[in-house]
Amino acid sequence: MDGAKFRWGVLGCAKIAVEHVIPEMQRSERCEVSAIASRDRQKAEQAAVTLGIAKTYGSYEQLLADEDIDAVYIPLPNHLHKEWTIRAAEAGKHVLCEKPIGLTAAEAKEMADACAKANVMLAEAFMYRHHPRYDRLLDIVRSGKIGTVRGIHATFTYNGAGNSGNIRFNKEMGGGALYDIGVYPISAARMILGQEPEAATVHAQFSEQHDGVDMMASGLLEFPGGVALTFDCGMWSAFRNTLEVVGSEGRIVVPSAFRYADEPESANFFVEIGEEREEIQVPFVGQYLLQADDFANSVLHGAPMRYEPSDAVLNMRVVDACLQSARTRTRVLL
Repeated sequence: MDGAKFRWGVLGCAKIAVEHVIPEMQRSERCEVSAIASRDRQKAEQAAVTLGIAKTYGSYEQLLADEDIDAVYIPLPNHLHKEWTIRAAEAGKHVLCEKPIGLTAAEAKEMADACAKANVMLAEAFMYRHHPRYDRLLDIVRSGKIGTVRGIHATFTYNGAGNSGNIRFNKEMGGGALYDIGVYPISAARMILGQEPEAATVHAQFSEQHDGVDMMASGLLEFPGGVALTFDCGMWSAFRNTLEVVGSEGRIVVPSAFRYADEPESANFFVEIGEEREEIQVPFVGQYLLQADDFANSVLHGAPMRYEPSDAVLNMRVVDACLQSARTRTRVLL
């Protein structure tokens, strides 16, 4: 494929795909979105016209049978991730699957095993981890500039409770705040600390107005050495999207931790040591574009994957414990 673009197919017309991921993929010099599929062919055709995609399919199976597709991006409802990842692997397609990769760690392991058996690559779509600001943040942490890390606090909340038809409020489809956005603080803490938590304690608001899913959750993850992540995630509260890494000598503050606005400076973050506050300026580049390019680079050129499928399994192991803790009102050992 020397000189050729990496050809993506998209399974479904989810809002995140149509409004964010596909447009950024199309700005890539390495990737192209060649086809989109929907069980509603008209919906696929409308998206294709809007986005300038050449081919449309009225079923996911038809897209997977297209020999001109190298990889698929799966933004389907959470409960469909496992089925279509495995079917894509069996069709010889590499897979970028939206978070959470599955509904349980067992599902994630089954997906990873299926992709390994088919000799295709699998990645979980945590776009924020591909932005260079997190490379800078990790460099600062490892340099000791803020001292020894003592704790991490993160938030990701928004208010979408009025949209009663939202699949995030459907229990059988894998709805709930922990699945939707709690996975971000969890993955970030694991990435920054380079360790796995030892226990989870989570308190959540389960709403009968929203099919019994967790609409707000606050949690404590205990990491080795007395370090903890405290976090909250919610789909029925004011918007927040922050990360703070507290060290013995200073702290790192990321005002827009997982998504940022259209202003270039919104991607920046701050390092505070005593009375000094330094703004760390980073390139204003698309996170979804970088995610697609990193994936393509691994497939086409053998570059190491930044995050192996095993990382997705481990993240779901923590989510499993968080959900168990919230449902049973107990501390859960991992």
